[in-house]
Amino acid sequence: MTGAAGPTFREAARFWVKLGFINFGGPTGQIAIMHGELVQERRWIGEEAFLHALSFCMVLPGPEAQQLATYVGWLLHGIRGGLIAGIMFILPAGVAMGGLAWAYAAHGDVAWVGSVFDGLSAAVLGIVAAAAVAIARRAVRTRAAVAIAAAAFVAIWLIGVPFPAVIVGAGIAGLALGTTRMGVPARAEDLQIPPSPTAGRTVRVVAIGLLAWWVPILLVVAVAGTGSVFSREGLFFSQVSVVTFGGAYAVLAYVGREVISRFGLSSADVVTGLGLAETTPGPLILVVEFLAFLAAYRAPGGLPPVLAGVAGAAVTLWATFAPSFLWVFVGAPYVERLRGNRAIRAALAGITAAVLGVIATLAASVATAVLFRETTVAHPFGADIVVPRATTLDPVHAAIAVAAFLAIRRFEVHVAWVVVGSASVGLAASALR
Repeated sequence: MTGAAGPTFREAARFWVKLGFINFGGPTGQIAIMHGELVQERRWIGEEAFLHALSFCMVLPGPEAQQLATYVGWLLHGIRGGLIAGIMFILPAGVAMGGLAWAYAAHGDVAWVGSVFDGLSAAVLGIVAAAAVAIARRAVRTRAAVAIAAAAFVAIWLIGVPFPAVIVGAGIAGLALGTTRMGVPARAEDLQIPPSPTAGRTVRVVAIGLLAWWVPILLVVAVAGTGSVFSREGLFFSQVSVVTFGGAYAVLAYVGREVISRFGLSSADVVTGLGLAETTPGPLILVVEFLAFLAAYRAPGGLPPVLAGVAGAAVTLWATFAPSFLWVFVGAPYVERLRGNRAIRAALAGITAAVLGVIATLAASVATAVLFRETTVAHPFGADIVVPRATTLDPVHAAIAVAAFLAIRRFEVHVAWVVVGSASVGLAASALR
């Protein structure tokens, strides 16, 4: 494993706790924050090791940023490190989202959240842009890598090619081009080949992971019955957790449709949940906690509504995130050994380049939604492309985004202060309107 001379477990644990409170911005913002903290500032993990882990997590089902935190935690301190990194990545946000779900279900008003985080949504653009520049300067070393990144952007943004197809294509392109054209060093930096994972170890991890995932879900089904909202949520979101390739963005539309038909929620509920997930810390897929709370709150089955909502949210969180730990703990040892394989490293370099293109598409989507008050939809190549009206640019949001970028890139201001400052500016600007 890497990180032999890295932090103590207690030092790392303190960071993972802090990260749980500042990991705003969806997967792009969260990856940006981790890159700045772990690679550039603390230097607990090298650039290539970080990108290697990121490339693997991007091809897994589930929330890629949370899995990346789990992977790095495992690199630093084994399974206990991965557990605390992955759990703390979602715990603060999970508590916050539960509270917001209760406020919405009981009182129907969470508009104040938008005011508090209004400026933060603009700052996320600056954070993401700063990270994209930093990663691009180190990871996209050749014209071939630049071409793959550009092709990924065009494929997703303009044509609408599914994310998994883009990632697979990028890996094949990197493999075909080889390490020299992809700019992969002859030897991985700080490479320490870990021992080969034994079949016994793999079987134990798979068995423990499956039991940890399914025993609680099956107990809920046995106690509450197959027709209860809790059982249906546990089974449905367990299914969702294995098909969410490409992270939350790739599956939110599907989940939105299904919760309306399966659990009787409204499109307004789904839109509110998505808005809260975008503006609060934690993975975007935490929107499922919000939706599950509402579904159980409104069909409590004899329980007090609040208790039913909490139970539904807890079951859904377990079904959604338990598999993420299994994927990482089973696959990470094999992936680390592949860091010494030049062909695999070339393929992963192609995926890394494509990831930059994906980040660019997500940043463009966020920029359009955050910086402009009015948009239109165009279809130049088949995909729906949201085009902003230039005259509706929000100068306050644009200024916050630029200030956040300069603060991080030029003045090396810590991202936590950028988050706090931007949220404060957004709140003040909202109060003055």
